[in-house]
Amino acid sequence: MQRAAAASRATAWSTARHGAARVTASASFSGGGGIVAGAALPLRVRGGQLMSLPLLSGGRAVTARVAAAEAPLPADDADAAAGRERGALAETAQLGAMILAKIAPLAAGHMLGTVFTNMSLSKVAVSFTHTIKASEPFFTVLLSAFFLGETPSLLVLGSLVPIVGGVALASLTELSFNWIGFWSAMASNLLYQSRNVLSKKLLGGEEEALDDINLFSILTILSFLLSLPLMLFSEGVKFSPGYLRSTGLNLQELCVRAALAGFCFHGYQKLSYLILARVSPVTHSVANCVKRVVVIVASVLFFRTPISPVNALGTGVALGGVFLYSRLKRTKPKNA
Repeated sequence: MQRAAAASRATAWSTARHGAARVTASASFSGGGGIVAGAALPLRVRGGQLMSLPLLSGGRAVTARVAAAEAPLPADDADAAAGRERGALAETAQLGAMILAKIAPLAAGHMLGTVFTNMSLSKVAVSFTHTIKASEPFFTVLLSAFFLGETPSLLVLGSLVPIVGGVALASLTELSFNWIGFWSAMASNLLYQSRNVLSKKLLGGEEEALDDINLFSILTILSFLLSLPLMLFSEGVKFSPGYLRSTGLNLQELCVRAALAGFCFHGYQKLSYLILARVSPVTHSVANCVKRVVVIVASVLFFRTPISPVNALGTGVALGGVFLYSRLKRTKPKNA
């Protein structure tokens, strides 16, 4: 009870002191511009009682306000304030430890997943990379069962087959193949889905769980710090304006496109985390499969690539699998 009383006195003292420093013109000045004499100014708290100091006319009013704002704290109130400050520092240290222990591995997975995706795109066609990455739901089901204890039914597992098969069929006409591109896309699947499943655990009902925006913000900052040395090591001097001009690239156009790409990618990742906080990891992964169909179709339209009946059939099968999965999820518990 003594600690509670000290904390109450410290709070009252802080309110009084800062209120003294914020005396407004309407309270301190008369209509003619003079200072109102006799106005009461809170000064300090002693023994739980609020004392006051009359405002004087002339230049002494400023001195009175400054004296009230800068008056020293009583000893017992200072001890209570110091205790609260130590508690806040302890909570900050605890948050830092949680970031290193739980969020840093997620940031590493996020960074490496992006690196492996770009590596695959540099080795094989866009459609082939997204065909491989359409197998994400299988990684998600496996990791969700291991980390979250979620066991999908056989019907839900069956609904994933036409999704993956349809996306694969939609890009069947793509003949390019490269083992580096293939395994890079598979590694990206594993890393991204590990990040999603573990992020879902952090966004769960634990007392110290973070909300989706804070988790995404910390994840993005840590991923940038982790990727910066790798970027400088792999690219190095290639980022200098002189080198870019020597290759014939338009530096202004390159910067605009890079900024636009970064903005779009950041927006996509942020929306992805907003959705992930509200659905299961499997549902999130199925939505990614639909995204891959859109990417394949958009690439066909943008590059004016002829589309075959096999591509159209694969798109229809994938969308049918998504519809089937949605129907099954409505008729069963969410943790299945």
